[in-house]
Amino acid sequence: MLWTGPAEAGDTKFFVSRGYVHVIGNPRGIGKSEAGGSRAFDGYDLIEWIAAQPWCDGNVGMVGISGFGAEQLMAAKLKPPHLKAIFPFDSRGAYGEAGGFRDEYPGGVIHLFRFLLQVYASAHQQKGQPKALPPAREKLWAEAIANPDFRMYPHIYNVLALKGEHFPIYFDILIDPYDKVAAVEKSEAEFSKIEIPTYTGSGWYGYTYKLHLNGAQNWFRNIKAPHKKLLLAGPAHLDRPVKAFHDEMLRWYDQWLKGIDTGILNDPPVRFWVMGANEWRSGSDWPLPETQWVKFYLRGWERLTTEPFVPASADDYQAPDAFAQMPPNQTNRIQRLRYLSEPLTQDLTIAGPSVLNLHAAIDQDDTNWIVILKDVGPDVGVQTAREGERDVPPNLHERELTRGWLKASHRALDSKRSLSWRPWHPLTREAQKPVTPGAINEYAIEIMATANAFKRGHRICLEITSLDLATGVGGAHNVEYIPYHICSSKTVLHRIYHDPQHPSHLLLPVIPNA
Repeated sequence: MLWTGPAEAGDTKFFVSRGYVHVIGNPRGIGKSEAGGSRAFDGYDLIEWIAAQPWCDGNVGMVGISGFGAEQLMAAKLKPPHLKAIFPFDSRGAYGEAGGFRDEYPGGVIHLFRFLLQVYASAHQQKGQPKALPPAREKLWAEAIANPDFRMYPHIYNVLALKGEHFPIYFDILIDPYDKVAAVEKSEAEFSKIEIPTYTGSGWYGYTYKLHLNGAQNWFRNIKAPHKKLLLAGPAHLDRPVKAFHDEMLRWYDQWLKGIDTGILNDPPVRFWVMGANEWRSGSDWPLPETQWVKFYLRGWERLTTEPFVPASADDYQAPDAFAQMPPNQTNRIQRLRYLSEPLTQDLTIAGPSVLNLHAAIDQDDTNWIVILKDVGPDVGVQTAREGERDVPPNLHERELTRGWLKASHRALDSKRSLSWRPWHPLTREAQKPVTPGAINEYAIEIMATANAFKRGHRICLEITSLDLATGVGGAHNVEYIPYHICSSKTVLHRIYHDPQHPSHLLLPVIPNA
């Protein structure tokens, strides 16, 4: 919907030459479609119109990525009689209408993806003179335009100043940057409505803009369709026009629309790409049932180790690590702490989401925690007391795997929905609570899922920071799919504690005998 159909709706010649009719539709308000009224049943009506055409045998499936993926899941909830199967790849989030706040802004940290994407969008809009808003929205707007974090970015301030006349979708996020209890509960109640065969997925590239990778996993986890599959691809973004995985789509639809036994029902439900090993692997569920959740503790001198803290020992008090970050209107330097394991004595494979359980204090009432997981090495050096061998070599190759985010004021947890490997933060206006400066709090920071084989001699690296930056000036950015985040307008001192009373640790999904 945001892009022209040939870019994201599938390869027409591929499907037509293999015995299918490929129809590309846009809901109202998108492209050449008219606007006005509710679009809730646009997908349903189009499916049933197709089924009634003389060239259709009554069996309809859906293909496409991103917005075209989201439409499939929206339609499946409505149960159109002639929709037999769907393949929503890189669809939007699972919580909210066609994707909501939670999957797109993990940890409640606002980024610029929607702002950057609107430059290319085909959604209707018109930039006019700002006008008065309804009283409730006017109150939200007044609060947002007074926010010093927003005012620090001129391009963000301008969106607010135009009161929704420019980039209206992003304006709505800025004036009300919270999840909604009602939206979550409605989504949870509707998962069971999807009963047809569903094949969803994304790729490890998706951690940068979140909603596709989060959405695919949450849809797979929550829907109860008797036939469901999950495909998690590698770090390279899908091509445009999209042609990736069309052979798999063909197997899926030959099975469900033509009744051909393609063997796809004999494949394991989950298939994922393991970086480092550079190979496909399979599983019976996600996260993998055989996962061993291993704790890597943060230690002094920025070390990362599986050795737990020992009470009544020298571990009882270890001075906290610290970094101070100035805001982006004062510096282009990103400060960070960088924790490294020793070179691994054997290969270690992880697959799934990770969590950083962090005990920390800040000297302001809020910050953004940004954590980065990397594969560093190989490191063939040794560390000794000799000059030149005291530190980790400075020019080791490193590869970023994934990231996690949490706004400190959104640290509250929903104990009923949280799991050890998936902390659930309400992210609502009601649950948000400013931090008491100087107080030590525990932060459960979910790190988005990945799969990587750390080879022998490599190091596991965890970086902790609070800032990222645009690659250009005036809000410009090289890649809209790798957006930057709205960070604090204050200089913030961050202290990281690691001792028996404050056992900060990284929880990794280790796959045994991988």
